[in-house]
Amino acid sequence: MSIYIPNTPECHHPVHLDRRTMLRLAGLSGLSWLTPLATGLARAAERQRQRQAKSLILLWLEGAPSQLETFDPHPGSEIAYGSKARTTSVPGVLIGEGFEQLAEQMHHIALLRAITSEEGDHARATYYIKTGFRPQPTIVHPAIGAVICHQFQAADSNSVDIPRHVSILPGEHPGRGGYLGDNFDAFKIGDPVARVPDLLPTVPTTRQQQRLQDLAFVNGEFLRKRQRPSQAANPVGTATLDAALRMMTSAQIDAFDVSKVPASDRLKYGDTPFGRGCLAAFRLIQAGVRCVEITLGGWDTHVDNHNLQAQRIQILDPAFSSLIADLRAHDLLDSTIVLCGGEFGRTPWLNPLGGRDHWPYGFSLALAGGGIVGGRVIGETNPAPKKDNKDRLADLKNPHPLPDIHATIFHLLGIDFTEELITPIGRPMPIAEGKPIRALFE
Repeated sequence: MSIYIPNTPECHHPVHLDRRTMLRLAGLSGLSWLTPLATGLARAAERQRQRQAKSLILLWLEGAPSQLETFDPHPGSEIAYGSKARTTSVPGVLIGEGFEQLAEQMHHIALLRAITSEEGDHARATYYIKTGFRPQPTIVHPAIGAVICHQFQAADSNSVDIPRHVSILPGEHPGRGGYLGDNFDAFKIGDPVARVPDLLPTVPTTRQQQRLQDLAFVNGEFLRKRQRPSQAANPVGTATLDAALRMMTSAQIDAFDVSKVPASDRLKYGDTPFGRGCLAAFRLIQAGVRCVEITLGGWDTHVDNHNLQAQRIQILDPAFSSLIADLRAHDLLDSTIVLCGGEFGRTPWLNPLGGRDHWPYGFSLALAGGGIVGGRVIGETNPAPKKDNKDRLADLKNPHPLPDIHATIFHLLGIDFTEELITPIGRPMPIAEGKPIRALFE
């Protein structure tokens, strides 16, 4: 909760208070002001704190889906080229044909229909949407999952034995730690129907223990002879080894393996690699993982757009809808943000090969959970844009630049996105450059 406290240096800025802070201020100023209203405000602040988002799931549609066949259809218009739409659980809100199950979950999902990007190349646009910054030659920015894990590392240090930043079915550009370091890179796995590789010792337990003892002795002798005490206090690789060993023996590792999940549960997600990835993401969130990215490729439809989009939708629909349903059923949707989208959109017109080309001037993203109000549609695109119009933004109503997505997610996670992180060369970098899209959660 944000309130203004008069007669303080911060009186011109909102101050975030939880219940304990409210009660502490009451003690400092006397109990006379602790009225039922103040008590109610304190309790509301506590409830808000408990509902705060804690994690992120990114359904990454690699190759860039067409907004006109997914989350921003214009049926009957010239730019639809025959593509259809279907009604949803929210009156007046349409989504693309084929989203039979997701349509029933639309009251839990918000749509942004006028996102703008300054990048139209796949690699550069992917970097932009995953980090919130355009590519620069002098720095590698961390992906949003890396920043989230960095900000919560102290809270997770004693509770999570498995990687907190995970990429399932990683495409060409999985989340990287950037200037935060490689230890914040996404942990990459394939189809979660198979076990995570390299977790079982290749020798008997007794031999494994002897090897570890031998390694500890060698490391100890090496470090004992180092001249600088700081080096001896921080053995190179020891932290990584300890983390790997904890992961190998942790019960949390079972969250990666969906092979033991009843077939009926796998089937409702579609029982495809992507569907199983979404099921694994749900299980990983249950285990305390902060950010999970699942990649569904094949959206780069420069030819035969309608058929190829329909094939991808057939995979996405059951996986996305079942993920929302399971998060809700286990009281995890309020604490988990789900973001679904790709690096940009597709042109409102077809090319001679029946495909749609790159279009960063007004595309769509779907969001749910973590305090986002479902059923809302923010932004609007023109159903009759002109090809020769050089001002692409003129066809948009209530557009939002890409960095606003990052600012919104960090805000919902309780992360101060204006905070500056220091790179290894001492350069201060803000966590995000955008502004929260308050219409999503207020």
